[in-house]
Amino acid sequence: MGHGGEPRRAQAYDGELGAAVARAQEGDEESFAVAYRLVQSGLLGYLRGLVGDDAEDVASEAWLEIARDLGRFRGDGAGFRGWTATIARHRALDHLRRKRVRPRGTTLEQDVLELPGPHNTHDQALEAMTTERALDLVRGLPRDQAEAVLLRVVVGLDGPAAARVLGKRPGAVRTAAYRGLKRLARQLEEEARGAAEE
Repeated sequence: MGHGGEPRRAQAYDGELGAAVARAQEGDEESFAVAYRLVQSGLLGYLRGLVGDDAEDVASEAWLEIARDLGRFRGDGAGFRGWTATIARHRALDHLRRKRVRPRGTTLEQDVLELPGPHNTHDQALEAMTTERALDLVRGLPRDQAEAVLLRVVVGLDGPAAARVLGKRPGAVRTAAYRGLKRLARQLEEEARGAAEE
């Protein structure tokens, strides 16, 4: 972690990101591509935590809005990461609202979707090491903790920036992230003990 709890990787890219955004606002398409590359992986990880497999579709919607409104953005690289996370969060919430009003599948479709997969212990152990597994664990947290963890750890926002995205006080976001990470650590310890006993 860097100063203020922000991952060093994000801090290192903020200068480059800020410069790329400024050039992109002047119409430099190549600089927009640089900004996209620096932000996309964290943004996609955040969205996976919110909407699961639909993350890439939601990210595409978010980037359309980001490109359209880029001229209105004011700030540095860290500010741009926060601004893009806010836009992505709004698109994710819209997506979840739309998904709730869609008609449900037939009973047969639901039954097929809920059939257990052909996993064995070895496959499950390998799955536990994947990013998708980590995101599944995060999705199991209460929503405030999950979003705080995703914004702080995956997107790399500091406490105040994550608080702006969520519309909360920085202390509340720091507390939610701390509680979420503690809960994840306990869950991983329990899983490790369970696997060792098998």
